[in-house]
Amino acid sequence: MKGYLDNINLRASSTILMLLVTVALLIFGFWQGIVDMLTTWSNKEEYGYAYFLPLISAYLVWQRRSSLFEAGLQTSWFGVLIILGGAFFFIVGMIATTFTLVQYSLIITVIGIIYANIGKKAFSIIVGPLFLLFFIVPLPPFIYNSLSGNLQLLSSELGVEVIRWFGISVFLEGNVIDLGNYKLQVVEACNGLRYLFPLVSLAFLAAYLYRVEFWKRTVVFLSSIPITVLMNSFRIGVIGVLVENWGQKQADGFLHYFEGWVIFIACLVILLIEMYLLAKIGSTERRLKDVFGLEIPNPLQQNLYLRLSTVTSVHYAILASVSLITVSSLYVNNQQQIQPNRHDFSRFPLQIANWYGSEDMLEEKYLKSLKLDDYIIGDYTNNFGSLVNFYTAYYATQQAGSAAHSPRSCIPGGGWQIDEVKEIDIPDLFVNGEPLKVNRLVIIRGDSKKLVYYWFQQRGRVITNEWLVKWYLFKDGLIKQRTDGALVRLTTNINDGEEWEDGDKRLIDFAGEVVPLLDDYVPN
Repeated sequence: MKGYLDNINLRASSTILMLLVTVALLIFGFWQGIVDMLTTWSNKEEYGYAYFLPLISAYLVWQRRSSLFEAGLQTSWFGVLIILGGAFFFIVGMIATTFTLVQYSLIITVIGIIYANIGKKAFSIIVGPLFLLFFIVPLPPFIYNSLSGNLQLLSSELGVEVIRWFGISVFLEGNVIDLGNYKLQVVEACNGLRYLFPLVSLAFLAAYLYRVEFWKRTVVFLSSIPITVLMNSFRIGVIGVLVENWGQKQADGFLHYFEGWVIFIACLVILLIEMYLLAKIGSTERRLKDVFGLEIPNPLQQNLYLRLSTVTSVHYAILASVSLITVSSLYVNNQQQIQPNRHDFSRFPLQIANWYGSEDMLEEKYLKSLKLDDYIIGDYTNNFGSLVNFYTAYYATQQAGSAAHSPRSCIPGGGWQIDEVKEIDIPDLFVNGEPLKVNRLVIIRGDSKKLVYYWFQQRGRVITNEWLVKWYLFKDGLIKQRTDGALVRLTTNINDGEEWEDGDKRLIDFAGEVVPLLDDYVPN
């Protein structure tokens, strides 16, 4: 009997040891993505809630322990396929310089490991808490910046309407609310994301714990978005009213943050009221507490225990799949990328034909965010007084976390509204034998108007689609060991009495002079 028990313990110990090795390899392989995610959580208040979600998920899994014990464990090859899917996204994310893909692949891989070890029946019991983990992944920077800018503008517009309800004269210019004596700028901190992200996560959790029809759960989850946007706009409007009556200090300090907490709690209350009303639909006798809340787990039976299976081929496959991720991480991080010869932008001419430039400098905070290797920014004017702002950011390597930023992500953050976007060809201007294609942006802020041309010049290609940029980074990084490239942007003001066509003429004329010079600074 003792020998039999020793054999059981040995098999269990072998399984646990293999799982521990798998977890160690997983952490090592995803270390960069994990650090980047934790850095984002600590630097952006919008993601402060993410620290608690893994703990909540773990608690919900533990709460269902009796059901897991009853279901038992059964290894599954389908879980191995999920892990391989996570490995694919990891490799693409690392080479295509997108930490978001790396972080999503971490969640997918963890889910795959759990599925492979416990099987379909047990996994179905805890699928909700595990899917909650997807909400800990920060949005990609270009999506976050675009969403932040658009929410700033939307919150400003709705906030101004709230101020006007109180009979206060107010003027809106972009994301600046002009009250006459005071001007309130709806900055990134007021975009509502610090309420939206945690409330959407809580709404998902509430929908999971809401034991009603699926469509009602869906309504609860989706409604968290308009609730947050409207309540944040109401908050901005209230701040405007307070500033108008009691001064600028009402928009700063403790009161500002206190109003934020009040609005967040109000959003939660609205969500609970909505759940209460939905619970009544179809059954007037049903109360909210009957269909919402944590279920009390059944006590474990004395003779019920969780069986640890012996090490099987599935466990070896799990270990091999996670090892693939670790090896891929080492390969990408130690890959010697080709560094083509080029001139520094410090040598870029300030006189180009009849255009004369004055060089500018980016602030340190922007340089830290952009993580570029070389750049030029400055205003060029011609003999007729026409002005074009010229900016090119060059990246020697574009690994995960360091890549060219799309102007479409950054422009809304400055209060500018993108009114029109289209791709055009520049006539009689070629790059590597191909006509130059650019993204043409019409941007407006109040009475101010600008025209923007931009494109990505990357390893001999001119690309206008941000997603194609990622694809070619993956392809060239894998095949050519090169991920260098640049963003080129030309901007001009549309002055009073001018048409958009006048701006087009200026930018096309300047592009015709500057593009041939870029070959020495942005290698093919």
